[in-house]
Amino acid sequence: MSVTIEAVKAALSSVIDPNTGKDLVSSKCVKNIQLDGANVSFDIELGYPAKSQFGLIRAAAISALNGIAGNVSANVYSKIQTHAVQRGIKLMSNVKNIIAVASGKGGVGKSTTAVNLALALAAEGAQVGILDADIYGPSLPLMMGISGRPETKDGKTMEPMENHGLQVSSIGFMVDPDEPMVWRGPIVTQALQQLLDQTNWRDLDYLIVDMPPGTGDIQLTLSQKVPVTGAIIVTTPQDIALLDARKGLKMFEKVGIPILGIVENMSTHICTNCGHAEAIFGFGGGEKMCGEYGVEFLGALPLTMSIRAQTDSGKPTVIAEPDGPIAHIYKEIARKVAIKVAEKAKDMSSKFPTIVIKND
Repeated sequence: MSVTIEAVKAALSSVIDPNTGKDLVSSKCVKNIQLDGANVSFDIELGYPAKSQFGLIRAAAISALNGIAGNVSANVYSKIQTHAVQRGIKLMSNVKNIIAVASGKGGVGKSTTAVNLALALAAEGAQVGILDADIYGPSLPLMMGISGRPETKDGKTMEPMENHGLQVSSIGFMVDPDEPMVWRGPIVTQALQQLLDQTNWRDLDYLIVDMPPGTGDIQLTLSQKVPVTGAIIVTTPQDIALLDARKGLKMFEKVGIPILGIVENMSTHICTNCGHAEAIFGFGGGEKMCGEYGVEFLGALPLTMSIRAQTDSGKPTVIAEPDGPIAHIYKEIARKVAIKVAEKAKDMSSKFPTIVIKND
């Protein structure tokens, strides 16, 4: 009994990646098919981090070859590429993709969402950093359970702080927690630029930027000077939150940063005593907004005391209860975001030759 490459590809074209909804062959995930008589080996390369999904995808691929091949060996892995950003902005050499997490207004759980999404991407096998761009109200030191000052090895740059497998940078590590940041806009934007450029990020697949609320100086600086792959908008179902979320979405559209999707926070309240679910802030607002603007609804998170308590304690939900239902939602949203990034055009600037003109 022998098998052909065409037969292997035909069989694997029936295997659908449960995360992308596309088959493994047309999405060009199948690599390096090797035949040895009836025995087959091949690689499955995913463009997004999905460590928790490897076993499921491997089993489906092997099952598809039952009856047409002997021993089947499938190696599943992720390979994160650098993707295109705004025109005319130079990429960072040590960061592949920058994702901004924004909201039109404060109090919608944007920082909590940003931290848990970063932790979820890391849990799925990616190298992840998170930057606290909220200069006036830095919250990452508390949420990430980190204290102390960052180290510098050369007196010019600083090492990222680390906890829970994330690289972290925040102005909060350099000022007293009770000290107000009484700075004007230009100083704030300069501080953001320094935090981004002077932190020695180490080979990041994704840098999550936790944005301040609103559409002011920092948002403008980010869009004009920082190579952003895409943005996530966080809202609640409440009409007033959605009103401001629309402004945030339109701002990113105006400056040429793609919207990766919308996350609805505090979607329903679940009573800790009886388990009754109630839509305190309204129902379906985030999904309706997605329909209006043609963007993806990434997921909805409940209003529960555990999310707040775990984040305040420095162990966000994805770390505190990694196998719990809420961590599962964060991981699902993180995979959707990573898939949206993977579907974007790859950055080809490194492939172009450098033209040098010399006078002989």
